Amino acid sequence: MKRVVLLGSTGSIGTNTLKVVEDHPTLLQLVGLAAGANAQLLIEQSRKHQPRVVSIQDVTKLPEIQEALGTRCLVMTGPEGLIRLATLPEADIVLIAIVGIAGLEPALAAIRAGKDIAVASKEILVMAGEIVMREARAHEVKVLAVDSEHSAIFQCLDGKKPCSVRNLWLTASGGPFRDATKWPADSLPTVTLAQALKHPSWTMGRKITIDSATLFNKGLEMIEARWLFDIEMPCVQVVVHPQSIVHSMVEFIDGSMIAQLSTPDMCLPIQYALLYPERVGCDRVQTNLARIGHLTFEEPDTDRFPSLNLARRAGEIGGTLPAVLNAANEVAVELFFQGRLEFTGITELTTRVMKAHSVVTSPNLSQILAADQWARNEASR
Repeated sequence: MKRVVLLGSTGSIGTNTLKVVEDHPTLLQLVGLAAGANAQLLIEQSRKHQPRVVSIQDVTKLPEIQEALGTRCLVMTGPEGLIRLATLPEADIVLIAIVGIAGLEPALAAIRAGKDIAVASKEILVMAGEIVMREARAHEVKVLAVDSEHSAIFQCLDGKKPCSVRNLWLTASGGPFRDATKWPADSLPTVTLAQALKHPSWTMGRKITIDSATLFNKGLEMIEARWLFDIEMPCVQVVVHPQSIVHSMVEFIDGSMIAQLSTPDMCLPIQYALLYPERVGCDRVQTNLARIGHLTFEEPDTDRFPSLNLARRAGEIGGTLPAVLNAANEVAVELFFQGRLEFTGITELTTRVMKAHSVVTSPNLSQILAADQWARNEASR
C-alpha cells in the first residue's frame, strides 16, 4: 500500500489522480489533500477518501471546511498547510499538481523529509531543476514525471544511462493553430480566448491550455526534461505529432528510437508514477492502432511559435533565466485572459522581459524567487 499526499486535488490532474486511487483501493491510500479555492469539491473529496490532513490555500474558505468536516481530519491553510502535508510522516509519495511557483517549496520540503515526489507542476523543475535534482540525489528519493511526455521518456529510458542517449524527442500536438493555411502568422494577433482554449487533444486547465496554444508548454517541458533526465539542452528536441498517440521518444546513440504510445488519458502517467516501479492493470486506456489508422510528424513552426526558441535559450543559458521565462509567461497569459494583451503579445512580452534580465548563474533558492518576482513586476510594468 502506497500512501499518497495530493497537492492540487481539485484541478484536472488532481481529479484524475483520485480516479487512479479509486481504481486501486488496495494499492493506494490518500492521506492528505490540498486545494486552492474550491472548498466544496475539497469537502466532497475529503468525505469520500478520509485523509488525515487537508489544506485550502484561500484562508476565507477555512471556516466552511472546518464546519463541514468537523474533527474527522486536521484542516490547515496557506503555505504552512502545504509544507505540513508535504512532510506528513506516514506519506510515501507526494504528487504536486499546483500551478505556478506555489509547489516549489513543498516539493523541496517533501524531498528533505525523504519522500518521493511525482511532479505535474512544470514550474518546479523549470525554475529550480538543478536545486531540486541535487536535493533528490542527496536524500536518495525519486522525482517521478506525471506529464505524459516525460512519463513516456521515463518509460523508454527504463534505467539506461544518459550517455546512451542522442536525443530526447518531446511530441507536441501543435495546438489549435497548427495549420498554417488556416492560421497564417498575420492572423494570430486576432485569436480570441475561446479559440485558444479549444485544444485538439487534451482537456486541461485554462493556463496550460493557452500554453499549449502558444507552444510555451512544450518549451517549459524541454527545460523540465533537461533536468529530469540529466540531458543537455541541445539533445532535447520537439516534433509535432497531431494525433497525440506517441507521447514522446528516445533516440539512442546507435540510431535506434523507442517510443511510448497510447490514446490520450492522463490516468495512465499518473498511475505509472504513483505505482512505480510496478506496472498494474487498468482498463481506462484502450489503444486501437488500426482504428487510428495513421501517425504523422512535422517540424515545429518556430516562426509562428517562437516560444520554443525562447525556452531553448533560457535552458541553455540557465541560471535565473528559466524562472524569468516562466514568470513573464504567467503574467502575459493572465493579461491575455483579461483581454489586455493579444495572443501573440504573450510571446512578445516574455521576450522583452527576458532581454531586460541580468542573469544570475548558479543561483540559490532566494535568488530564483527574487528573479521570479522581478519578472512578474517587469512584465506587469
